[in-house]
Amino acid sequence: MKLKFDKAQIEKSERDLINVLEVYEQRLSKNRFLAGEEFTLADLSHLPNSHYIINKTDRGYLFSDRKNVSRWWKEISNRPSWKKVLSSGRNSN
Repeated sequence: MKLKFDKAQIEKSERDLINVLEVYEQRLSKNRFLAGEEFTLADLSHLPNSHYIINKTDRGYLFSDRKNVSRWWKEISNRPSWKKVLSSGRNSN
């Protein structure tokens, strides 16, 4: 079964993501993490979807082209607990 894509919705979602990442870029220029200097649920909640966008689509540049978002992503995605989550998913198949 072939999935149908709504190009207009994809483009709208990409624009929405760009707008959010621009806000994050500004926020992260002043703070280490989204809610301040400590890793919180605000950061944690971004791991699954951001991981997918960066690693499974051609839109990873939306993160890597933003200095502060890129730094933040590298830090949160390299946390040992997140790496453990990713490796446990591979072992459950």
